Amino acid sequence: MLTDLLKAIEVVKPGLATSVQDTGRQGYYHVGIPPSGALDQYALRAANLLVGNAEETAVLECTLLGPQLLFNVETLIAVTGAEMTPKIDGAVQACNVALRIKAGSTLTFDYVKGGARAYLAVAGGIDVPVVLGSRSTYTLGAIGGLEGRRLQKGDSLSVGSVRGPVREGAVLPDALRVPLAREVELRVLPGLYHHRLTDESARTFFEDTWAVAPEADRIGYRYKQGRPLTFREREQPFGAGADPSNIVDACYPIGSIQVPAGLEPIILHRDAVSGGGYATIGTVISADMDVIGQMQPNHLARFVPVTMAQALAARRDAQLRLARLREVLLR
Repeated sequence: MLTDLLKAIEVVKPGLATSVQDTGRQGYYHVGIPPSGALDQYALRAANLLVGNAEETAVLECTLLGPQLLFNVETLIAVTGAEMTPKIDGAVQACNVALRIKAGSTLTFDYVKGGARAYLAVAGGIDVPVVLGSRSTYTLGAIGGLEGRRLQKGDSLSVGSVRGPVREGAVLPDALRVPLAREVELRVLPGLYHHRLTDESARTFFEDTWAVAPEADRIGYRYKQGRPLTFREREQPFGAGADPSNIVDACYPIGSIQVPAGLEPIILHRDAVSGGGYATIGTVISADMDVIGQMQPNHLARFVPVTMAQALAARRDAQLRLARLREVLLR
């Protein structure tokens, strides 16, 4: 048990962009507060189940470069998602396994070999204040997580009480691990403003291979190297801007694709604003949003059009995989 004078984890080095995330805060997008939460929801749930936590428990999301952490208590940890090999006191450990770490030990990470975001779960969960129903960090709004920001050197983190049974050595089976590919297909439901594209651009958007731009982050993933898109000429309506991709403001669902000036598509992710004045030409289906969160700069994507029926079938498949994960790790 922790005392008031002792924090379970001390941040020696914060890594590139490490933050506290859970499954996100729901019910506030209509007032401009996005859900935040893990960009790879499946990996977060798997990490939590490995150490005996409830699926929605807060973890650390580690992006591209992991942190260095000093543990002041003995506990179980698990690392899922990106292939970012953990090391305990310099000894190489496995990802996707429940590991015991002793009090006084230091956890570090090797450079990322696949994917972009690793999820570090600790038995009991990262204990930060709940804000609007979630512990997730939303940095633009400076809410949630640890003081509404990414981790910094010298930070200390508390860990919650362990409630469920924990099993050192619990393993995520290979069949339930998601491949971390450098080139992917992202299924897209053409959107409300897809008709604003010219016929040629509506075709080339799906024909071209697009590369993740360096600006990709939790707010949105920008893609480059495809052919520019053109919009049908029209007299812009009152309230719309001069850019041909501008519209009168509309809502943005998570996963929606906007193309400012027709140049570089941006897929809005879990920290994105809830609306604005760019036409959304489509929406990446929910079953593929985790895939985006594991893409590094210069990874490649092809956009594949699907119907609503296909999107719903993909969602059912994702739900079945999650049910299988629970079945395996909760038995």
